[in-house]
Amino acid sequence: MTFLSRLFGSKEKEKEAEPPKARGGLTQRLERLEQEAQNAAPGYVGTSYNRAGDLALKEGDADRAMAFYGRAIDAFLEDEQPEAARGVANKIIRLRPRAVRTLCTLMWLDLAAKHTATALLHLRDYVESAKNAKQNPLAASQLFDMARIVPDREVLGAIADALDGLDYSDRAAQVREWESAGGAPTAVPDAEEMAGLCTRAAMRSNERRKDAGTEGAGAKEANAG
Repeated sequence: MTFLSRLFGSKEKEKEAEPPKARGGLTQRLERLEQEAQNAAPGYVGTSYNRAGDLALKEGDADRAMAFYGRAIDAFLEDEQPEAARGVANKIIRLRPRAVRTLCTLMWLDLAAKHTATALLHLRDYVESAKNAKQNPLAASQLFDMARIVPDREVLGAIADALDGLDYSDRAAQVREWESAGGAPTAVPDAEEMAGLCTRAAMRSNERRKDAGTEGAGAKEANAG
């Protein structure tokens, strides 16, 4: 064995030995941030979880990053910080573009903030991802719930088209009737009340579901985060 081969061979062995140690160090740092979150004052819990997600991602542990980001979203929503929750949700989507649950959460938050153009973009991605993950019934239910309270005709028309795409033509027809009427009988014209309803719906949509493992091929990837 030449000097160079011995030199580079030893370096490779050093690299192979580093990951377990690095993982252990990462776990300790994440545990400290988790403890920080548990002891944080109201309004700051989500920040600690978000930092933990950023740290895990920086160290190459995407799965733990997604888990912490999900907890950050929950904390921000519980502390009535929907814009901070939207920011974290967008981090997840940049990493896992097909994260069905997160896309649904984002759409609710878009509607709460009256970001119509962004909501329509997320609607398109949500429907496509839900179909790929075989979550048509869940997506159709969420979209129909949105249509019940949203007075915006452009959003209602897009939801009707989405329901057709999910093979829920009866619900699509109902939403088109609401579109023509300027909203469902249960539509909420008051912006503040609407924002509150959408934010609470976003909290529910971000929860992990007990049947997540039975939602079809690709569900694990699509539900990440």
